[in-house]
Amino acid sequence: MIKDKVVIITGASSGIGEATAKELASRGAKVILGARREDKLKKIADDIKAAGGEAIYAALDVTRPESNDAIVKLAKDTYGKVDVIFLNAGIMPVSNVSALKTNEWKQMVDVNINGVLNGVAAVMPIFTAQKSGQVIAVSSVAGIKAYPGTAVYGGTKWFVRDFMECLRMESAMEGTNIRTATLYPAAINTELLDTITDEGAAQGMAGLYAAFGISPERIANVVSFAVDMPEDTTVNEFTVGPAKQPW
Repeated sequence: MIKDKVVIITGASSGIGEATAKELASRGAKVILGARREDKLKKIADDIKAAGGEAIYAALDVTRPESNDAIVKLAKDTYGKVDVIFLNAGIMPVSNVSALKTNEWKQMVDVNINGVLNGVAAVMPIFTAQKSGQVIAVSSVAGIKAYPGTAVYGGTKWFVRDFMECLRMESAMEGTNIRTATLYPAAINTELLDTITDEGAAQGMAGLYAAFGISPERIANVVSFAVDMPEDTTVNEFTVGPAKQPW
């Protein structure tokens, strides 16, 4: 049941986050949009409200714990609870290890790993007190198999896979009824490629996505399915991509 669920979405200013916000709001969820680009969040929230949905937003830097705490507090203060957090923010500046783009390595760790940890840390006290809640996180097909050029990016996404699986099992053992779902998308047409600075990697990825990429709405549909599952059921992993891509 999606109607009236309170859903926080990180990385909500474009791509999968935007598509998911609009999909869930169209089905009656109350969505809280977070990202760094506040102007884009306002436009998306306005679009949702114009279509009869309910949405609020706040600037969010997932790498800062206090920023995550603030958006969770906004959701709780506005709606009295939080049902779902969708940890969607991520970057993908892929390159070979020999390129030594060490600053980009650190950025990926900070956004793709610490961003997930900060979001979970912010919402966990509420979920534990409620004895209910759902954590949904975006990994990648690079989080379940290795691809040249994705050593660090894939490593951050393997972390998400392991962390989410441990969270699922611990929650079951502790009786907190926290459900989890981890997404492993293949080629989805988003702004992710814009973060690639390595020329060779950028060309290769652009060609791959041009040949195979599908709409972020496809991932939004999967998130909607996960949120709509009965409270006693967890579907913990979804590998999703273009039918014609041999990922």
